[in-house]
Amino acid sequence: MRRRHGPLLTALCLGAAFPLLWYAAWQGSRGNDLDMYQSQLLELRQRLLYAEKENKKRSHELSSALDEIKHVVAKRMNSTTNHTDDTKWKELNLTRKLPVHFTNMYYYLPHLREYEDAIFPNVIFGQQRTGVSLVMGIPTVKREKHHYLINTLHSLLYELSEEQKNDCVIIIFVAEVNAEYVNSVAESVKTSFPREIQSGVLEVISPPASYYPDLSNLKKTFGDSEDRVRWRTKQNLDYSFLMLYAQPKGTFYLQLEDDIIAKPDYIQSIENFAAKQSQEWMILEFSQLGFIGKLFKSEDLPLIVEFFLMFYKDKPIDWLIDHLLWVKVCNPEKDAIHCEKEKAKLRIRAKPSLFQHVGIYSSLAGKIQNLKDKDFGKNVLHKTHNNPPAKVDTSLRTYQQYTLEKVYKGKDCFWASAPVAGDYISFTFLNPLKVEKKC
Repeated sequence: MRRRHGPLLTALCLGAAFPLLWYAAWQGSRGNDLDMYQSQLLELRQRLLYAEKENKKRSHELSSALDEIKHVVAKRMNSTTNHTDDTKWKELNLTRKLPVHFTNMYYYLPHLREYEDAIFPNVIFGQQRTGVSLVMGIPTVKREKHHYLINTLHSLLYELSEEQKNDCVIIIFVAEVNAEYVNSVAESVKTSFPREIQSGVLEVISPPASYYPDLSNLKKTFGDSEDRVRWRTKQNLDYSFLMLYAQPKGTFYLQLEDDIIAKPDYIQSIENFAAKQSQEWMILEFSQLGFIGKLFKSEDLPLIVEFFLMFYKDKPIDWLIDHLLWVKVCNPEKDAIHCEKEKAKLRIRAKPSLFQHVGIYSSLAGKIQNLKDKDFGKNVLHKTHNNPPAKVDTSLRTYQQYTLEKVYKGKDCFWASAPVAGDYISFTFLNPLKVEKKC
C-alpha cells in the first residue's frame, strides 16, 4: 500500500499545478496584449499629432500662396480700372482663385467632392480688399414682401470716416442661386453705392448652386415644420460659407443681418470695447438678438464653422454657438450655474446695443417677427449738423411743429404730408460756400 501512494501523490501534485501554470501563462499573454495595445495607441497618437502639425503647415503655405494670388489679381484690376463715377460695373469670376480655409467641410458635405468649384463664390463685385481690421458679413435672401438691404447699408455707411472706410470691408452674401435675382441685388447695390464698390468697402458675392446639398428630406425636430427646418438648415450653410470667405480678409469678423440699423459711432464703440477686454474671449455681443452684432476673432472662424457644419441639420445657428461654448468650458460634473458663469467669460455682452432689428417680414415665408432689442434705446429721428447760415423754404405741408427750420437747426425732425409733383425744398445760403462733394 505504501508503494502505491507515491505515484498517486505525484499525479495529484501535477494535476493541481497544471491550472496554476495555465493561469500564469494566460496572465502573461494578457499582459503582453495590453502592452501591445498601449504601444499601438501611443503610436496612433503620435501619428495624429504629426498629421495635425503637417496640416497646419500646409494650411499656412496655402494661405500664403492665395494671398499672393489675390495681390496679383488686385494689382491687375487696379491697373485696368478707370477711376471715375461712370465706371463700368465689374463682374469677376474668380473661382479657383479664392481662398479655401476649411478642407474638412468635405466630410460634412460629401456632395462637394463631385463639384470642384462648389465652395468658391461664383460672383464677386468689389476690389478683393484684405488686411483690414474689421470685416462685416451680411447674408441676404429673397423675401416675399419687403427688402431692407439698401437701408441697412445706408445705416452702416452713413457716418463712417474715410479712415474707417479704408480699414473695413462689408461683404454682402446673396444666398440665392437664381442668377437673375442675384444680379438684380448686385445692380441695386451698385446703383446706390458706386463709390463704395469702386473703393472696395463693399463686396457682393453669391454661392454656386452646387454648394447646397439636397434639403428636401430633412428630419423634423423640435416641433418645427418642414419649411422651417429647411430654412434654418440653409441658414446654417449660408453663415458657414460667408464666414469662411471673410476669414482671411481682416482681424475681426462682425456678423450682421440685412434688416438692421446701426448707431452712428458703432465702429469706434466696437473698437473701444474690444480693446478694454483683459481676458480671452470668443464672442463679443453688440446686440442681444439672435445672431446680430456678434464679433469674432477671424482666427477662430474655422473652428466655429467646423462646429456649425457638424450639426447644421440639427439646430438653429444661435443654439449651435451656445453649444460650442458649452463644449469648450462647461464641466458635466458641475451644475448649470457654474456652466453659465464659465460661458460668460468667453461670451461678453456690451451695453447699450449698437444694432437694432427693424425687419418685420422674415426671410422665412409667412413669418412675421417684431423683434426689438430693448438695450438699443430709442431711435434718433434726426441728426444734428453744424449747418451754415441759410434761409430755408418749402412748398410741402408741414405737420404740426415739425418744421424745416427746426431740422436745419438740429432741434427736431422735419415732417410733411401729401407731397405732389412740383413740390420743393430750398436752401439759400447767406454767405458764399465752397461745395466739396455731393452726398
